[in-house]
Amino acid sequence: MSEQIIRAEFSEVMQKSYIDYAMSVICSRALPDVRDGLKPVQRRVLYAMDELGLRYDRPHRKSARIVGDTMGKYHPHGDSSIYDALVVMSQDFKKGLPLVDGHGNFGSIEGDGAAAMRYTEARLQKITQEAYLADLDKNVVDFVPNFDETEREPEVLPVKIPNLLVNGADGIAVGMTTNIPPHNLGEVIDAVKAYMRKESITNEELMEYIPGPDFPTGGLVVNQKELLDIYSSGSGKLKLRGKVVFEPGKKRGEKDKLVITEIPYTMIGNNISKFLSDVVSLIETKKTTDILDISNESSKEGIRIVLELRKGTDIERLKNLLYKKTKLEDTFGVNMLAIVNSRPETLSLKDIIAYHTKFHYEVTRRKYETLLKKLYEQKEIKEGLIQACDIIDLIIEIIRGSESQKEVKACLTKGETGKIRFRSSDSMIEASRLHFTEKQASAILDLRLHRLIGLEILALKEEYEEIMEKIREYEDILENPSSMKKVIRKELDAFKKEFGRERRTVIENGKEAVYIEAPVKEEQIYFIMDRFGYSKTFDKATYERNKANVYQDYKYVVPCMNTDKICIFTNQGFMHQIKALDIPAGKYRDKGTPIDNLGNYDSGKEAIIEVMAAETVHSSKLLFVTANGMLKVMDGQELKAMKRTVASTKLASDDELVRIIPVDTSQEDKIILQTKSGMFLKFLLEEVPCKKKGAVGVKGIKLGKNDVVSNAYVMEAQQITGIMYKEKKLEFNKLKLAKRDTKGSKIRR
Repeated sequence: MSEQIIRAEFSEVMQKSYIDYAMSVICSRALPDVRDGLKPVQRRVLYAMDELGLRYDRPHRKSARIVGDTMGKYHPHGDSSIYDALVVMSQDFKKGLPLVDGHGNFGSIEGDGAAAMRYTEARLQKITQEAYLADLDKNVVDFVPNFDETEREPEVLPVKIPNLLVNGADGIAVGMTTNIPPHNLGEVIDAVKAYMRKESITNEELMEYIPGPDFPTGGLVVNQKELLDIYSSGSGKLKLRGKVVFEPGKKRGEKDKLVITEIPYTMIGNNISKFLSDVVSLIETKKTTDILDISNESSKEGIRIVLELRKGTDIERLKNLLYKKTKLEDTFGVNMLAIVNSRPETLSLKDIIAYHTKFHYEVTRRKYETLLKKLYEQKEIKEGLIQACDIIDLIIEIIRGSESQKEVKACLTKGETGKIRFRSSDSMIEASRLHFTEKQASAILDLRLHRLIGLEILALKEEYEEIMEKIREYEDILENPSSMKKVIRKELDAFKKEFGRERRTVIENGKEAVYIEAPVKEEQIYFIMDRFGYSKTFDKATYERNKANVYQDYKYVVPCMNTDKICIFTNQGFMHQIKALDIPAGKYRDKGTPIDNLGNYDSGKEAIIEVMAAETVHSSKLLFVTANGMLKVMDGQELKAMKRTVASTKLASDDELVRIIPVDTSQEDKIILQTKSGMFLKFLLEEVPCKKKGAVGVKGIKLGKNDVVSNAYVMEAQQITGIMYKEKKLEFNKLKLAKRDTKGSKIRR
């Protein structure tokens, strides 16, 4: 076969391929279907468990077996993603209605991971069996081939409750995300029934039944006034708070306590430990002195985080501090995005209920059509058997006079009597009039003699009446919308009665948390940092006691006010700002805190070249010197910024900062540039122009091949007259005064 080259525009091929990939991720992996509220991996896990027979009333089975069956038959992706889906569906602190009954370590609310799949076991919950997987054998949903067309799987599960609302959903696709909070099962069912009564119902009217989300962790939603907009548009932000209870000390000497009994849903996992560390940080930085101790007493019984308080603590002020400075108050971004008719769509509350109810009608219709079809078959057979009982003697005569079962069937269905021996011509005439159906004929031939007893015949007629009664009932359901609604409502009421629970989350219009920090008493402190990057602050008295040694032991010693900021300049041209109050104070011999932990500075990517107080930076002219010999003077006011990190200057791609020195341009001063190879150039500061932050600067020295500027000195500004160079003192006054952008002098020792 000859090779064929297809010419195509590369951009068009890439665009089409990316769109195909994006839609595959959106529809086949990341987003739930509005009908059953499940992502493909969740749907396949539940179906695989159903196929394995893991009913709620049967023993648990190893999770590894469930994952293996799901991956091998339906979901050809990594086992970890399948197991993660199984774990999440079993966690009652994440799902409003857990769908899997896990046995073993399935993780905790504090962020502990589940045990490996070989150790844990699982089975379906009762609600999953009855509301999610029931009637799959009744042709209620379409089945499609699996990935290799060796099995068939349901396109969607016949879920009878709006799972998208009850359990919520979260997922990140390509260019879009979904984040739907969980809701109360009973409230959702009431809203569905209200929609069935009046399809023109508004979102506002639906919210009389569903006032807001109901998180499994409880807590409070404190922006009730914004919920209507969120549920109408399908997007917005919920403001969540934990539940805080004040417990006064009951015994003499017992401390008052502030107890957190419920947490915001967003605090699940590692954010609990983050909350604890944030509270400790508030104590260490003296943002509050009211908390004496903090302990996490949470257990299987629920959340209990205890803060022991100082006597006379202002409880409301402390609550507001916790809301403002920790995750005790947080936001939950709502984006009700789901797959509708194979396309992603942002939905309102009413949309979700409407789409699911339409799907529920369809499932119910297909169920009763299938049941009715089976009843018609049973009716046909029963009618044949009842008719056969009335002429049983003739049928026995036909059977005894025939040589094969084929002849008997031909006689019963078509009245063919040619090869059958009859006792009389009357019997032959009666036999020729028979016209049973194929199914009736087969049932007559399978009829056992004991069914000819009088009571059995009576029972047969009763069964026939029952079938006719069901047929009339099912026909009524299919023909009358009111009858179908009645059936669905009855089903929903049963689910609410058995599986409904009280609301856990309080919905209210809470007051805005207002916290005004107490004014800090301004005092002078000293920021110090050693050559390894460990830093701390101490007061003036500590500095005075250790003044003789402090400059020997530490690389940077920066006097500043405690209300000031420390500015850290790096070789990459960035200035990182850290509030002095955020730097832990310590004793002189304390090791200190790594500077990496206090700001955005990353010692793995940058090197510190200068540390100054923000007040010094903003009130000075700064000389910038780079390795390639570029110089400029800049007004420090340009570096005033609220951001923690700013670019302090512009650098060429192959350049880096070497020094930043505060200078006084009103005074006649001299600059000395030193290179790696031992070249020194001395010239007047006035030769360096004042430039803006976005400028690279001017050339300071002509460098030899592979040479770079290694240091710079400003004599008056730094009060420096010389340096030790190759173990000898180099006096700057002895250097010849030259011009900027010259080679300088070689110093040989």
